[in-house]
Amino acid sequence: MITANDVALSYGKRVIFQDVNIKFLPGNCYGLIGANGAGKTTFLKILAGDFEPDKGNITVGSRERIAVLKQDHFAYDEVKVLDVVIMGHMRVYELLAEREALYAKADFTEEDGLRSGELEAEFEELNGYEAESEAAVLLSGLGISEELLHKKMKELEGGEKVRVLLAQALFGNPDVLLLDEPTNNLDIASIVWLENFLDRFQNTVIIVSHDRHFLNQVCTHVADIDFGKITIYAGNYDFWYQASQLMLQQKQNESKKAAVKAKELKDFIRRFSSNASKAKQATSRKKLLDKLSLEEMPVSSRKYPFISFKPERPCGDVILEIKGLSKELDGTVLFRDLNLVVNKGDKIAFVGSNSLAKTTLFQILSGHLEADSGSFRWGVTMSHSYFAKENSAFFAEDKTLVDWLGQYTPVTEGETYARGFLGKMLFSGEEALKKTSVLSGGEKVRCLLARMMLSDANALILDDPTNHLDLESITALNNGLIAFPEVILFSSHDHQFVSTIANRLVELLPGGTIDSMLPYDEFLEDKTVIGMREQFS
Repeated sequence: MITANDVALSYGKRVIFQDVNIKFLPGNCYGLIGANGAGKTTFLKILAGDFEPDKGNITVGSRERIAVLKQDHFAYDEVKVLDVVIMGHMRVYELLAEREALYAKADFTEEDGLRSGELEAEFEELNGYEAESEAAVLLSGLGISEELLHKKMKELEGGEKVRVLLAQALFGNPDVLLLDEPTNNLDIASIVWLENFLDRFQNTVIIVSHDRHFLNQVCTHVADIDFGKITIYAGNYDFWYQASQLMLQQKQNESKKAAVKAKELKDFIRRFSSNASKAKQATSRKKLLDKLSLEEMPVSSRKYPFISFKPERPCGDVILEIKGLSKELDGTVLFRDLNLVVNKGDKIAFVGSNSLAKTTLFQILSGHLEADSGSFRWGVTMSHSYFAKENSAFFAEDKTLVDWLGQYTPVTEGETYARGFLGKMLFSGEEALKKTSVLSGGEKVRCLLARMMLSDANALILDDPTNHLDLESITALNNGLIAFPEVILFSSHDHQFVSTIANRLVELLPGGTIDSMLPYDEFLEDKTVIGMREQFS
């Protein structure tokens, strides 16, 4: 169990949260949610003891151990992968090192023998004899192959390092587990494995994640940072959303009723305060007005952008035809002899673990890269707009946002028109004059989405557009793409995003392509699909 007692945090005059009194109990998994900048990661650091709040303190049960998902991917570059995981329980790692040094001594003394007995007793109590096998099982579940276990961390790819650090946090059955964006860089199989692991985990878990499906699968409670406080809701993310919207609606209704009542009382007082026969009633109503509490609606830190794609014209009969398209990169086959016909109304999610294959295909279809062989043809009625995963080239010149978006605004329109679109994407007033050089990752994504909205295209190509976005922006984009009436080709690691938008799924593999109309959850478990994946891999 871990408890926050009267915890408060402010940045200057801005109150992040105050008077936080919460107990996080064993057997529960808490999803910590809030808008970007609401203080989610900072609150996790406060719980971990890595950051001091302005006020209050954190208490942990006696002899309980906190494990944290580390974010520094270079901290263990000279350490073997297996050792990095075991370092998740530092006492076990220390005992392993001391045992190894002790038993390697040439002159083993009586004192060493006594010490070895103490070591073995503590080592057994901490389940140290199973440490290496437990670490290997965790790594295997997260997709780290056996041949990597004894390599140094610096020899691993970035995504592999993330998985090792996640295994480190999970190692040794910690009493409190703090996870900040644990599904980043995980494929579907690894996410499902993590969901099952957390479902079996009996201690306390607190998670920050932008993956709504993941939060729905693992959370028993939601801790919501908003209105300058942290509120606990029982249930998963969807239940929180419904409950919070209902509470907000109730507050709005109560506020409206109080405002109407106050207006009626004021009108009566104004009309009859000077009327002798009504003076007593006016005085009575004055007392009622003084007692009437007109609380201002608290201001939420959550802001939802308005995302709506309006095609200039509907698609014709011919959308996109791909014939025999092939591409290799550095000797690795990404896809070979790809044949695909895109039909009216298709919203195709390109799925699977090979992100590079999907990105490369989108670059080819958008005209940014040449295929090795084969061809593709867009229909004459088609216009497409492309959202690139790697978007730094769009912001190479340091401009104000108004000037930046003005590059993509119709020549017949002026600055006011560009400002309107920026406002929809939460850049209003002075925010629209920010320089592109200071934009965060999420702000850049919102700018690129505004650019796509201005294109009026009837085919949208989006490569992992939810990266860097907060839950509110993901929800707005999700709803905008569901409402879009024409063609979408997209990829995403967001399970709910794929399952609610796509009506067709395509998986690119070196030896062939899987093209399916199954719902996403069924696609992941379908035996025929699994067999084809093994055949084409």
